[in-house]
Amino acid sequence: MSQFYNNAIFWVEVDKIKANPFQPRKEFDESKLQELAKSIRQYGVIQPLTVTRKEVQKQDGGLAAEYELIAGERRLRAAKLAGVREVPVLIRAEFDDDKTKLELAIIENLQREDLNPIDRARAFAQLVKDFGFKHGEVAEKIGRSREYVSNTIRLLMLPDAIKTALAEGKIAEGHTRPLLMLADRPQEQDTLYREILLKKLTVRDTESIARRIAFDRVRKKEHLYSPEVLEMERELGEVLGTRVAIETKENGGKLTIDFFGEEDLRTIFNRLHGVAVGKTSASPELASEKVLGSAPPQPDHFPQQVPAVQNVESLDDRSKEEKQKDENTFDPTNFSI
Repeated sequence: MSQFYNNAIFWVEVDKIKANPFQPRKEFDESKLQELAKSIRQYGVIQPLTVTRKEVQKQDGGLAAEYELIAGERRLRAAKLAGVREVPVLIRAEFDDDKTKLELAIIENLQREDLNPIDRARAFAQLVKDFGFKHGEVAEKIGRSREYVSNTIRLLMLPDAIKTALAEGKIAEGHTRPLLMLADRPQEQDTLYREILLKKLTVRDTESIARRIAFDRVRKKEHLYSPEVLEMERELGEVLGTRVAIETKENGGKLTIDFFGEEDLRTIFNRLHGVAVGKTSASPELASEKVLGSAPPQPDHFPQQVPAVQNVESLDDRSKEEKQKDENTFDPTNFSI
């Protein structure tokens, strides 16, 4: 604690504290800030902010103290909302360089789990790109594995729409790993992403589909099945509105139809029943479609605005051990079926 002025807490006017230009958090939940502001009005700011201090010369020749925030921006914002004039601060004894400011801001947010995955990825990338950190050095600073840092930075490879959905909590971080497997297949990646939103797919469901797509890719590349079988598979999938897989064996084979939830299953059943009785579907909106060879559903058929899941982490159905293993060892570039 020798970095601080005798471990003392000082009271500083909120208007004299400038924001940290390297604050990795870009989004602050307004409702939660209001809740914190309400608490501050009642109890005050309980935990001090961390700042640096320097003296600057005024126009009249005198000296004035300036403070720059290192950690505690959420508390500072809430204090301003609460109308508090002064807040308690710890002043670092030595001026920090830009790298240290970013490092401290990241660590504080990570310790509080306040950063969304995209802000965290951007902060890691900034440490690597702008300040020359190695992935292993970043990992050591935050107490995680090198693979965790590398996988987090990989999130920035996702399309903007997926990154926005992840930052807003519409999909879980676990969903992004199978999506990254399809980085070289942007159309399939976008379709899977929209299915996650529309059908509320769990992480396991999403991984299963990504593996199916990878397997289909291998089948087509190695010509494991005849073009006729592949065409039947495609047309069945279009008619049923879901993914269909045909696996042929020496004697017979297996037909797999994906569904996600009871409502989805009922829709598929109705369509199959319609085909069985000579119709394309039991539902009137599908009555004009052909039984086979219908046009594939276009992305525009998906809803443009999908409400966020109240608790998106509930869709991450991996065990705690699986999550830890994935974040430390997962590499989409080495994905295999």
